[in-house]
Amino acid sequence: VGGGSKMAHVTGDWNPLGQVFFRKQEIYSMGWRDIDLDKFVVAAAPYGGPIALIRDETKLVRVQGSIRPVIYIYTSSGREISSIRWNSGHVIHLGWSCSEELLCVQEDGSVLVYDIFGQFKRTFSMGTEAKEMKVRDCRIFNSHQGTGLAVMTSSYRIFMVNNVDEPRIRRMADVPGLDAPPSSWVVISQDRQSRVLLAREKDLYLLDHGGQYSRQLAPVSQQVAAYTEMAVSFNNKYLALFTNTGLLWIGSSDLESQRVYCEFDTKCPQRPKQLAWCGTGAIVGYWENILLMVGPEKDYVKYNVDSTVHLVPELDGLRILSNYSHEFLHKVPSVVECVFKIGSIEPGAMLYEASREFQNGSPKADEYVRMIQDRLQVAVDQCIQAAGCEHEPTTQRMLLRAASFGKCFLEYMNPEPFVRMCRTLRVLNSVRDFTIGIPLSCAQLEQLSMQVLIDRLILRRQYPLAIRICQYLKMPEAEGVSRILAHWACYKVQQTHVDDELIARSINEKLRDTPGISYSEIAAKAAECGRTELAIRLLEYEPKSAEQVPLLMKMGRDQLALAKAVDSGDTDLVYTVVMHLKEKLTLGDFLMTIRNLPTAQSLYLQYCKEQNREMLQDLYYQEDNFQESANCKVVDSYQESRMDERMRALQQAQESYTKARNEFAAKVTEEQVRLLKYQLRLEEELKRPYLDLSLHDTISQLTTEGEHKLAESLRKEFKVPDKRFWWLKIQALAEGSHWAELDRFSKSKKSPIGYEPFIEVCLKYQNRYEANKYVGKIADAGKVKAYLKIGNLEQAAETAIAQRNEEELNLVLSKCTSSHRVLAEKINTMKAQISSKR
Repeated sequence: VGGGSKMAHVTGDWNPLGQVFFRKQEIYSMGWRDIDLDKFVVAAAPYGGPIALIRDETKLVRVQGSIRPVIYIYTSSGREISSIRWNSGHVIHLGWSCSEELLCVQEDGSVLVYDIFGQFKRTFSMGTEAKEMKVRDCRIFNSHQGTGLAVMTSSYRIFMVNNVDEPRIRRMADVPGLDAPPSSWVVISQDRQSRVLLAREKDLYLLDHGGQYSRQLAPVSQQVAAYTEMAVSFNNKYLALFTNTGLLWIGSSDLESQRVYCEFDTKCPQRPKQLAWCGTGAIVGYWENILLMVGPEKDYVKYNVDSTVHLVPELDGLRILSNYSHEFLHKVPSVVECVFKIGSIEPGAMLYEASREFQNGSPKADEYVRMIQDRLQVAVDQCIQAAGCEHEPTTQRMLLRAASFGKCFLEYMNPEPFVRMCRTLRVLNSVRDFTIGIPLSCAQLEQLSMQVLIDRLILRRQYPLAIRICQYLKMPEAEGVSRILAHWACYKVQQTHVDDELIARSINEKLRDTPGISYSEIAAKAAECGRTELAIRLLEYEPKSAEQVPLLMKMGRDQLALAKAVDSGDTDLVYTVVMHLKEKLTLGDFLMTIRNLPTAQSLYLQYCKEQNREMLQDLYYQEDNFQESANCKVVDSYQESRMDERMRALQQAQESYTKARNEFAAKVTEEQVRLLKYQLRLEEELKRPYLDLSLHDTISQLTTEGEHKLAESLRKEFKVPDKRFWWLKIQALAEGSHWAELDRFSKSKKSPIGYEPFIEVCLKYQNRYEANKYVGKIADAGKVKAYLKIGNLEQAAETAIAQRNEEELNLVLSKCTSSHRVLAEKINTMKAQISSKR
């Protein structure tokens, strides 16, 4: 294919490194002014993150007086975000966490954490020994738990935390005989474990936090006196070692595997200012005015630089910061090579050329399409993927236009990859803009995720752009727009120069009823900033009382919190506020507060009933509530172990009932006292337990035990009605199997309850014989059913026949089975006689 000027332009910055190409593209002309990186310590976050600068004290010119250092924070495009006037200890190292928080490591081992706007977040220490012995060197690294931090003290001991958000300090194993600074060291985080590779001159040691170390041997072909620099790749799989002789060794980070990719003689024994990996395909060393990139096959590319630079390793390349520009050095993706490489006959290259010819109105477009007719799908895919690898929007558009052109010739084409790539590139181009300054590549975004990118825009307070991206990608509101608006509102309440009413109104107008928004979280942020009135105004918009009330209590608005809790109807919430008030207020103030809210008062009374009976009595006394006071005393009397105390409590209850004009309850309480006294006397006489039995149970127990005179005496004492007494007695006699006594009792006088109950209690205890005795005492109308109850069908039939009652004959007949054939015939004959006489 005739490449053309455009292809030549695209490949103009390609440099061959063995079988592949690398390119160095300028992504920004830096927006900062009068910045000389040579005079600064630089810390740049990966994934196109922010840049922090602080003056390098080793290169400062002495002046009279004290000048506090300043930390400047910039975007990747060089736009200043904030600055921190440093008023703490001596800063040894700057670095960024994976959540883009600035970590400032001080000489005394304390780590101060700031956000990108220079606002202090938190601090933690690397331990007592680091504080006493002082920190001399530091490494910040990515671990399996998050962002890790390792410090070396002046006693050459290393302490590490694997997660700066939850710092747990671990001391690494000591290196034997290490009494001078190591020639180089690095942290390798692999297999969910972070270890330190340290070089003591020519000896390598691998240290872990279990107190174990192992001597490592790098398979270097020539004599080495010291390893002066080392670097681990972004994915921790590859290692580069630089020796005092100028040899650059590249191999696996697992030195025990003895895997070597190449040894390259740089012919420069001077230690590089920086040694960093470019993705995983090459290692880059930086010396004064020179960048040397070495590949795994001993191929190299040399770049001249005219000012101090700083290297920032990335997942898929290397960012190069200089005084004036920000460049990205990376391997040319194979799919881009397929499309743009001069002389390429890949389907993507042919389709791209066909598209260009079509735009120029040339018939050659048809020829190119015919040449790749069978591989058109591959060509479209290559153009789509190549577009994702390009930084320049013009090149992206040309490739997507080529893919779109190719789609027209395909009968069946899934549009999803094309649409997805268009959306991704639109998002990437918007965040790469100079004003935003996040130069992410497609591969980096895939690793980072769209959700994290939204979080980073929120972190930079780029709320409008974050919302537009969420709406464009049709993200769920709870994960997208709602969450962003909540962050915006939390930022808004921190604007102390704006009136409370104005802020509350503007937040409500913007948020309205947006799903997933918690006004209580925004109000909590306002309260944190000391804006209590604003917080209360915002809570008025919070629909959930359970979210309103805790914050109102936290702000000291207890009465308002109690009113809100009562209005919510949530008893748990009311209890929360009531108990908080009880702890906080004096008893008098507390009771006055809840008296005005009947719901709260009744719930507190319920609590006292279960938890604090003394307080309950006090409350009833203060309220002159004699009825409830008496009820409470009755219940409490049964908690007393001593009988005299119980009697006294019941007598007090009787007095309270009298004051409450509840004559029935007073009378019943009086009778209960009499019954207790009677039961005490019974226990003394009979040496058996009777206390706490009811009147009925006491009578039943005495009857069961054969104490009939005592049972009768108790009946008279408490005027138990005859019918109730007869029921109690026959049940007790049957339960105790006192059948003879039951018979005598039935004959003592006419039963006020009839004789059917006698039959029932006999049958209840499976005594048909005794039950049969009482059938004769039953009136004629109930005899047939009584015989049926005891299972005497013959007698039931005889009685029904004698009474010539057809209905009862039918009832008996329905109970007959095949074994009662004779009886059934007799009943049928009788029925026929009755029918014939009608």
